[in-house]
Amino acid sequence: MNNDEHTGATGQGDRAVHGGGTGPEPDRAAATRDRLAEAATAAFAEKGFAGTTTRDIAAAAGMSPAALYVHHRSKEELLYVISRAGHREALHTVRSAAASSDDPATALRTLVHDYALQHARGSTRARIVNYELGSLTPEHFTEIREMRRDIEHEVRTLVARGITAGVFDTPDRDFAALALLSLGIDIARWYRPHGRWSPETVARGYADMALRIVGCTDTRQTRSGKDAATR
Repeated sequence: MNNDEHTGATGQGDRAVHGGGTGPEPDRAAATRDRLAEAATAAFAEKGFAGTTTRDIAAAAGMSPAALYVHHRSKEELLYVISRAGHREALHTVRSAAASSDDPATALRTLVHDYALQHARGSTRARIVNYELGSLTPEHFTEIREMRRDIEHEVRTLVARGITAGVFDTPDRDFAALALLSLGIDIARWYRPHGRWSPETVARGYADMALRIVGCTDTRQTRSGKDAATR
């Protein structure tokens, strides 16, 4: 991958995509699609996209292979649905955090904390979303890539705000933004729920490191932002 390698995802089922439903039948269909997405996530995590069959996914969801095709045309479409939901959630997280404070240091702390927390809590899904991009069709990959670029833009803009305000001291805005986002993405590779650190511990530690990466010079705001990022 190229400089687009900087986003994560831990979203649940993409209900907004599937339609929420106004009665029992649409709701039941949405619930079935959510169950298929969860089963596909588990199967892709265990066997990889290439090693997973539609039969594997259907069995994990407690359905027949034929029933899967009622909701999705292929396993690639399932991967796309999972990836789209996760990237939408990641973009929302980043945008909300970036706009959460006028102080760049506080906003960046919140952004990295929330982004890292999202990846740690949903590390299995985030691993699929970030490391199976090459299995998407060109059309689907293009759509996901645009969301990844939107995420990168939000972080670059926030770092630039801090530099302009004299709060951050880093020679390369784009490099700093890429480093910050790579921190979050890599959590999906190594984090395990029953390991040494809780998701909150990881998120706080990454938020601290983020301010050092951008050369945060406002130690007063750094201290006050620490509590704000975890509320």
